Amino acid sequence: MSVQTFPYSSFLRGPSQVLPSLADADVILERRDEENLVLSRAERFEAVATGLRIAARSLAILARRHRDLAEEVLAEELPWLTWLPAEERLTCVRELLADLVAGADTGLLVPFARNLASWRSTAEAWSDPQLARELQGPFDGDGPVIERPTRDAA
Repeated sequence: MSVQTFPYSSFLRGPSQVLPSLADADVILERRDEENLVLSRAERFEAVATGLRIAARSLAILARRHRDLAEEVLAEELPWLTWLPAEERLTCVRELLADLVAGADTGLLVPFARNLASWRSTAEAWSDPQLARELQGPFDGDGPVIERPTRDAA
């Protein structure tokens, strides 16, 4: 699918100059101080949403039945997964799949995108052994030492 880009101001001055481009492409409207906008024909939008929903659910089914294979597939698409410790890699894959399936079903993919960015940042931290050690603590503090709560206190 091709994409054409126009200044948002061109769209405001003359939508008839921009809208014909939607016949065979999506349009990105660039705005100076705001997030860009995307225009798409409804049929293309629905096709993408349906394809995403089916792919996400298929990947989730694969993950339930063949966890190792699903992890391998995601690791191929997200090569930074290799920096995560094995336990966290599994948690990452589960969380991303759950967010992807929920997002594909509801059309709300922002939580998936945020979680993806968070896990990527975590993986980048793990890629630097010294940084990873420093982030695991112990941390120097200047306050009093507080005892760990016990189960009896709850």
